[in-house]
Amino acid sequence: MLNGPGEREPGEAGTVPAARGAAGGRLILLVTTPRVAPGLLTLAAWDALRGAARVLCGDAGHPQLPALAQAGIASEIIDVPAPANGVDPEAVTRQLARTLAAAAAQAPGPVVWLAGGPARPGLGAGTGDDAGALLSALHEMEGHAPAAAILRGSADLPGARLLDLVTTMEILRAECPWDAKQTHESLAPHLLEEPYEALEALESGDQLALREELGDVLLQVVFHAKVASERDDGTGYTVDDVADGIVAKLIRRHPHVFAGVAVSGADEVKQNWDAIKKAERAEKAPPGGTPSSALDGVPFGQPALALAAQLQRRATRAGIPEELLGAGAGRGIGDSLFTLVAGARTAGVDPEMELRSAARRFSDRVRAWELAQSGSLPQRPAEGSPAQ
Repeated sequence: MLNGPGEREPGEAGTVPAARGAAGGRLILLVTTPRVAPGLLTLAAWDALRGAARVLCGDAGHPQLPALAQAGIASEIIDVPAPANGVDPEAVTRQLARTLAAAAAQAPGPVVWLAGGPARPGLGAGTGDDAGALLSALHEMEGHAPAAAILRGSADLPGARLLDLVTTMEILRAECPWDAKQTHESLAPHLLEEPYEALEALESGDQLALREELGDVLLQVVFHAKVASERDDGTGYTVDDVADGIVAKLIRRHPHVFAGVAVSGADEVKQNWDAIKKAERAEKAPPGGTPSSALDGVPFGQPALALAAQLQRRATRAGIPEELLGAGAGRGIGDSLFTLVAGARTAGVDPEMELRSAARRFSDRVRAWELAQSGSLPQRPAEGSPAQ
């Protein structure tokens, strides 16, 4: 808690000193995040609240208020006008600054202001109480301004913004007609398209585009999980169930990290991974049914080159004889392509990515030729040029 104008007690992290005033009292702008459970505040924040002459808030629904009441800390709600059409939000902030300054000047001790959080993800609270803007308004006040500081009572943990995405999806599902009518089936094309768009951004080298496209991929996961959570037939699940499942799988398949298993390097990690997956497939196989196979779980809906490569990788790791890869070779173009995939695997390259690179080079050559035909370029690119 502040000892004097702009001063901190030793070890009081997260306090930002600001406007100073000898006769204006002391004002603490307490900032908390809605992504951390109410009441989980720093010791400095609880000290400030317990030592405050008054605790003020502009929102009766502020998530921290029940926690404060439970701790025996009284709070007061003051009227804060919301910015209306044609009203400068900065004017509202300045008015709030004057109100808080007057309260601080009259109080026998420090006054704590519970800064409001966003009413919805990505939206302001609508009360002009942004702590940074409020602090600036206090700086600019004429006369005896209070000694003011921002105290961060809680902060987002890594991954906290994922909660915003989940909340946003809840809102859209309830209030947007298009989002409300979507099903797993109607969303299926996007589940296929978005990863390809992310791959396109990755290949282009545009990291900002990749970041955006990864967000679109993540949206598909959250959207499908939300649709699934609405089922009441016993097959429903939530996004937490999805996350819990992949966490459990990662822990299970990384015993060298989570279970003390010693490994000599990446190759042994992969061997253990394959053995664990084999045991998982055997466990999932129905009693008396078809015996489990090394190829179980390979999705045949993927592009053909990627399918052939994955089948061959699985077979090789399972010890399937190499001669089976050439069985049927020479019967047609498909068999020849399958053999080429085996050659790519032996060379240590991904046939799907190699073909994509070749297709991109072909696209560049075609575009260069089209430009040359239109007169934009003097000639076609020479053989062996970077455009190939």
